[in-house]
Amino acid sequence: MSKYDYKYLIVEKRATGVAIVTMNRPEILNAINWDMHEELEDVFVKLDHDKAVNAIVLTGAGRGFCSGGDQKSLDKGVLPSPTRSGRHLIRNMLEVEVPIVAAVNGVAVGLGATLALFCDVIYASPNARFADTHVNAGVVAGDGGAIMWPLLMGPVRAKHYLMTGEFISAEKAAAIGMINEVIADKNVLDVAIEYAEMLASGPKESIVWTKYSVNKIIKQYTHLLLDTSAALEMLTFASPERAEAVAAFAAKRKRFAER
Repeated sequence: MSKYDYKYLIVEKRATGVAIVTMNRPEILNAINWDMHEELEDVFVKLDHDKAVNAIVLTGAGRGFCSGGDQKSLDKGVLPSPTRSGRHLIRNMLEVEVPIVAAVNGVAVGLGATLALFCDVIYASPNARFADTHVNAGVVAGDGGAIMWPLLMGPVRAKHYLMTGEFISAEKAAAIGMINEVIADKNVLDVAIEYAEMLASGPKESIVWTKYSVNKIIKQYTHLLLDTSAALEMLTFASPERAEAVAAFAAKRKRFAER
């Protein structure tokens, strides 16, 4: 049995040194349940230790990248400890030495947006959209959104998107430097693979240590914020007022958008 034998992930290793990780729950836009969350934690550790892998592409099956947490599954499951939550997944992604390239082929929402934005290079299709909708579910953006959105677009813009759950288009995300490029004339996955293969063929130590140096900025903010935001997310997740607050907020947000 392959060490990359997963239920919800497909891992393809190519002779070019590129590993393609595909989140594979297309019937629900690759929403993440607890089992898939654990698989994502695991795959980045294994890929980091795989000497045959010099670059990674992360994408989603079907018409979406990842629609975030599978709310029905999460509500039925046992909540993780406040400090574990998404902390291990984020840490494991940041510790991968080789470049990770995102091929965002559709919506990237909540944890799905976090997964995309924690990649090193982000390509998106024209129909891709990004949002951190934690507040729409009555919880804190605790799985990494509070870290990466301010880093990529500045605190003022980030607070707007994180406090409202509003979507941002791929075109606008590229214009403000949130992602690298919108791929309009080619398949976004093909472009991401081609780019990953180019990096995989380069001087590995130079690329790895350059990524490591830049990632120290992200790691500093991760150490500062992630434990707190994850703990606050768990606290709000268990709040008995959550459902009522979410319904009231949704109505007001709709009226504001229609003004």
